[in-house]
Amino acid sequence: MPQKPFNTKPGAEKRPFKPDIIEKYQVTEPMPLLEFLISVMPQRKRTAIKSLLAHNQVAVNGTPEKQFDTQLRPGQEVKVNLSREFKVFYNRRLKLVYEDDDIIVVNKGYGLLSMGNDKVKEGTAYTILRDYLKWQDPRNKLFIVHRLDRDTSGLMVFAKSIEAKENLQHNWNNMVLSRKYLAVVEGRPDPAEGFVKSYLAENSRYEVYSTDNPDEGQLAITRYRTLKSRNGYSLMEVELDTGRKNQIRVHMKDLGHPITGDRRYGAGSSPIHRMALHAQTLRFVHPITRKDMNFTTPTPISFSKIVGGKEYKEEE
Repeated sequence: MPQKPFNTKPGAEKRPFKPDIIEKYQVTEPMPLLEFLISVMPQRKRTAIKSLLAHNQVAVNGTPEKQFDTQLRPGQEVKVNLSREFKVFYNRRLKLVYEDDDIIVVNKGYGLLSMGNDKVKEGTAYTILRDYLKWQDPRNKLFIVHRLDRDTSGLMVFAKSIEAKENLQHNWNNMVLSRKYLAVVEGRPDPAEGFVKSYLAENSRYEVYSTDNPDEGQLAITRYRTLKSRNGYSLMEVELDTGRKNQIRVHMKDLGHPITGDRRYGAGSSPIHRMALHAQTLRFVHPITRKDMNFTTPTPISFSKIVGGKEYKEEE
């Protein structure tokens, strides 16, 4: 029987933890999954191997796989969990994009808090991922590295180790190579491409505003490019040189073209009943391996519908 999440029963977390028995195999030549498993596990009967597949105990590159005829490619890693099923992550508002021993990259839905606050403690991106990791091993950790506003969708990275967390947080500006957002704004920016530079400060109502006084706020630079304008709205690609709180929202307001649905910063309309801001691209240096990690997501369908652009109509 698959083991239930550790926190489903009172006192379950107090039981001594027994690590899963996981065997790892590297694929060196193309072949179907079942054939590969038989070749690397000659001590096990064919029926036993099929049972492992049927019960979600085989994963290819970290993704559970049941299909016996899945074609493997050289360089892939196959894991076999002899203790229980591999956890299949699913959440309607949070999609798992990438995971390794040190980081997790997710695509966060709008309306979901990145982490808890005084009013909301559970049901955040952080607690959803934390529970997923604790199911694997109660000793697992999760660390916040950066945040997205509740009503901003898109890519986020979390750290799974203290070393990864500290490397990313202490060297964020150097390790993040590119952060690009999509925004639908009111009107048509003129010029269609450019940048906004100001110092951002925050008032007593926690609203961020622009100032020319460097002693009053922090320097913020936002670059923008208009992709398409139609129906009184424009689809924009926005890139951050700096990462300040509410930076894009304030700078779009400063341009005179607030993000649709962003009433807090001047929007007069909300055609899709949400703030139309999406973190589309996140490229950074892996905090441990130093590899170039580059992730991108499709344009939200709802954004495309506002400007009527078929060329941007992709799956969310």
